[in-house]
Amino acid sequence: MSPVRNQLVNLIDCMPEQEQQFLFEIVRRFALDDDIATLEDLADIKQANEEFERGQFTNHEDIDWK
Repeated sequence: MSPVRNQLVNLIDCMPEQEQQFLFEIVRRFALDDDIATLEDLADIKQANEEFERGQFTNHEDIDWK
C-alpha cells in the first residue's frame, strides 16, 4: 500500500463509524465509476511492474505503429 493510502486508512480508521460513511461519500464523488481500478486491474498492474523490473518489456522503437 502506498504511504498516502496508509495515511488515509489510518485517519479513516480513527474516525467514528458514522463519520466514516460521510467521508466515503465525499471520496466517492471524486472518483468516477469508470476511473476506479478493479482488483483484476491492480493485479495486472502489479504483474506488469514485475515484468518490467525483470527486463521483460518491448521497446517503443520495436513496435510497428503503422
